[in-house]
Amino acid sequence: MAGRIVKIVLLGLVVAIAVWAAFPLVANEAWIGLALVVVTTAVLLWLYLTPRHIPAKYLAPGTLLLIIFQIFPVIYTASTAFTNYGDGHRGSKDEAVVAIQSASVTQVPGSTQYALSVATTGDPATGPLFFLITDPATKQVSVGDADGLTKLDDATVSSSGKVTAAKGYTVLNAGQASLRSKEITALAVPVDGGAIRSSGLSRAYEGKAGRAYDQTCDCIKDTTTGKTWTADEKAGAFIAADGDRLTQGWKVGVGFSNFTRVITDRSISGPFLATLIWNFAFALGSTGGTFVLGMLVAVSLHSKRVRGRNLYRLILVLPYAMPAFAMLLVWRDMFNTDFGLINNLLGVHVDWLGETTSARIAVLLVQLWLGYPYMFLVTTGALQAIPAELSEASRIDGAGAWQSFRRIVLPLLMVALTPLLISSFAFNFNNFNAIYLTTDGGPFPADNPMNGATDLLITYTYRLAFGGSGAQYGYAAAISIFIFLIVGTVSAIAFRRTRQQEEVYA
Repeated sequence: MAGRIVKIVLLGLVVAIAVWAAFPLVANEAWIGLALVVVTTAVLLWLYLTPRHIPAKYLAPGTLLLIIFQIFPVIYTASTAFTNYGDGHRGSKDEAVVAIQSASVTQVPGSTQYALSVATTGDPATGPLFFLITDPATKQVSVGDADGLTKLDDATVSSSGKVTAAKGYTVLNAGQASLRSKEITALAVPVDGGAIRSSGLSRAYEGKAGRAYDQTCDCIKDTTTGKTWTADEKAGAFIAADGDRLTQGWKVGVGFSNFTRVITDRSISGPFLATLIWNFAFALGSTGGTFVLGMLVAVSLHSKRVRGRNLYRLILVLPYAMPAFAMLLVWRDMFNTDFGLINNLLGVHVDWLGETTSARIAVLLVQLWLGYPYMFLVTTGALQAIPAELSEASRIDGAGAWQSFRRIVLPLLMVALTPLLISSFAFNFNNFNAIYLTTDGGPFPADNPMNGATDLLITYTYRLAFGGSGAQYGYAAAISIFIFLIVGTVSAIAFRRTRQQEEVYA
């Protein structure tokens, strides 16, 4: 009985989630997504309401989560890599036209003036903003945002025409509005021929668009100068005859251009190769260094003759228990040239993070300190799983301690730990925090402020895609695929060697 109640509750929750997801999908006319939700819900209901297909009942939840959290993000990233998606190219062409026209709105003689109230449907400090205005001629109250203006019937209006309350909205007071003044100034509510913009925090005007879209030529025209920007469907932007391009564009497919850019653009391909080499050195050095140190410490404390070894183990695990981001910031200050602890203790004046070699040594030392406790823990566990009889038998046969470790203990450790070493390599290959919080990729050469001596591919990509004129998600996704292929190839080779080890020592 209890099991049936649990099943009913869980299936009811599945249906509720499906209904909740269906409304925004219908609103955005995402019919493929809606079909997937309906089919998935129907399959789950059929599967768990029938007494058959017992194995599938256990596999379905894990498979569904795998698709949602693993396969779908990979597919979405791959599809994004073939587009120009990013700042200025996020929406459709129609949305770009509206944004261009709204941004060019200016107040002209005779512009309609409104008493303005700013409202939100969420938190006053972070929620979406809306303009509440009252038409001075008809006294009709309307609410507007970047999608346009709609009538609002249930509202309280003061004698001056200012909306003081509206059902479903929280009207911001003067203090709350002033904290978001930049957002209020930037908001434009599109209307025919122009847009409504704020003039301060309590007044608004209906301005005229300085740039208007002409459907006959598929272009944007400046109503003052007559300059024309024609739509380029391949670039997803409006471009003038002189090459001038409007900032606001739309999302289009660009084929393999994001991928070829890495190879053909010399300003990117040269630093990219050098960064890739250092990336391998960093990942191998971090993984190998932490493993060797962690293994040596674990082997040293594995002997029962060591007194207080549990206390030593506890102390050695402390770096692993600390928040990594905080420790990275502490280490960055310790390497400071002027007041860093390391220079003060050694009585030297080394610019650790200002020179290429010393900066790379510094980040590897930080990784060694942060990473060896993990290797120490897993090696300790693996050592305890190796039968002591094997070492005793080797000593009886005349093998020394080093021979016993090299020919028996180490091979058995590698069989158990190689998968963890592969995962550690993959993690360090994309260890964004280790570089970004310690050196920020520097030091940088004078002729290339975009690529530093300690940059990994992931930090270099971040700077290229998001540190310039704006976010370039399509380009970032393309380089992410490059990184995925590199790490995937290395991991596949390593796992193949692992299987060979398992066959030898099975």
